[in-house]
Amino acid sequence: MTTADVLMAALGAVALGAGLLVVTTRHVVRAGLWLVVALGAIAGLYLVLTAELVAWVQVLLYVGAVVVLLLFAVMLTRAPIGASDDLDRVRWPGALIGAGAGAGLAALLIDAFCWSRVALPEPGTAERIGAALFRTWVLPFELISVLLLAALVGAIVVSRPDIGSGRRR
Repeated sequence: MTTADVLMAALGAVALGAGLLVVTTRHVVRAGLWLVVALGAIAGLYLVLTAELVAWVQVLLYVGAVVVLLLFAVMLTRAPIGASDDLDRVRWPGALIGAGAGAGLAALLIDAFCWSRVALPEPGTAERIGAALFRTWVLPFELISVLLLAALVGAIVVSRPDIGSGRRR
């Protein structure tokens, strides 16, 4: 095993453990912070794969923007932050479906590659990724930014009782 293999396994274990904590914790803010850990570990995986640009985009967009937006939405809507007993549901159907989907995807991956080596394409450069982003993916990128802005404005409107109720000060 090489150092890259050990780092990939360690970062994968951190991402998997943090992902499990995201969905099993009963506190919304703690789930958001575990999401930061999981997304940071995934950015570390990109660094091990020598995809530095993708790693920094992961940190800036997901860790920096999406998690901050999630925490702002939770705090602006005055949602209950602590554990809530009235929202608990039976967990075994979800766990069964998740385990089945995970096992099915693992079987599909093993069947598709059969532990064979795959020839890698020529490494990408920041110039080629930027050209692809601004030629092909600029519209979806902008649509997602407008969607995130609308979600933030919606959270502000929901959190302020004087907006949208027809009352004036």
